[in-house]
Order: sequence, then structure tokens, then C-alpha cells
Amino acid sequence: MKLRVIFAILLFCSLPLFASPAAPESSMRTLMDFDNSPQEPRWVAVNDGVMGGRSSGGPTVADGKLEFSGELSLANNGGFSSVRSVGRDFDLGDVTAVVLRVRGDGRRYQLRLATAARYRGVSVSYGAGFDTTAGEWIEVRVPLASLEPTVRGSRLRGLPLDTSQVREIGLLIGDKREGEFSLSVDWIAVE
Repeated sequence: MKLRVIFAILLFCSLPLFASPAAPESSMRTLMDFDNSPQEPRWVAVNDGVMGGRSSGGPTVADGKLEFSGELSLANNGGFSSVRSVGRDFDLGDVTAVVLRVRGDGRRYQLRLATAARYRGVSVSYGAGFDTTAGEWIEVRVPLASLEPTVRGSRLRGLPLDTSQVREIGLLIGDKREGEFSLSVDWIAVE
């Protein structure tokens, strides 16, 4: 009988050890957990082929993860692959950072946000880079203040990000290294 009581106490005390390390902290608000719910946006690919490049890549959502993988090519002045959400807007007006739980390949990626902002008729993206650790799950925190506006890879000045009207959340690789890439995303949250 004493052994059962001791076991029950040990089990009860160790419950936090069994909690999922994948869940965002309670101070964060989850935007996407890739559970195929109706609230989840779709994901589409935009690669350098739009400018004559030959990179390939795209999204797959399966088993509660977003998989972004492909092959980067520098041929024909190419060198980027990206995925972005479509079908859902986000009000991030009260947010200071986007936090992602990712497992990468040791390469550098970018978080990208887009609003209705345009420059000379072209959609503006706001981005900041983050590093990954090959084969390991890590949490990446990207402060919204670090996002810089760009159009077709060129930095702009004077176009502030309207965080209350985010139309797309995206990921991009453009590290000027040819070869295969792979990034898994467990969830995307904000704080």
C-alpha cells in the first residue's frame, strides 16, 4: 500500500515533465498549429521562377506540422524559395514579436509579413532573418521592430508596418547557397 502511495505522489509531482514541450508558453497567443482546422490558412509557394530562376520548394501541412522544403538554385539570377499563408488576415496590433517552433537544417531563413502596403504597384514584404540548428527543435523569437520592408529583395525606407492588417505570414530562404533545404514548423505564436 505504501508503495502505491509513493508511486502516486511521484507521478503527480512529475506531471509537468510529461507536458508537451511543443506547446507555446501561456504568455503567447497561438496563430497556427497546423491542425487542419477551418481557421488555419492555406499555404502556397512563391519561388524565383517568377523572375526566371530555377529554385523549387513548397509547403506541405501534415501531422500537425508545416514542412517547407525544396532545392535552392542560383541559376538565371535566382536564389529564393518561399511559402506564405493565404485566406486569413491577422490583427497583430498588440504584438511585439512572432515566435516559431522550428526544426531546420542549419541554414538561415526569414520570417515575412505582408499587408496591403504597395510600392510602385508591387506588394511590400516585411522580413527578418533567423538561424536554425540542424536537426534540432528550437524556438525562434522575431521582434516585429526588426522587420524591414522590401520589394523584390530591395530594402525600402519610410514604409512602416501596419501590424493591425497583416494579410500574409510567410517563410523564405535566400541564403545564396545552392542545394536542398528543409524547415519544419510546429507552431507559430505571438507575444
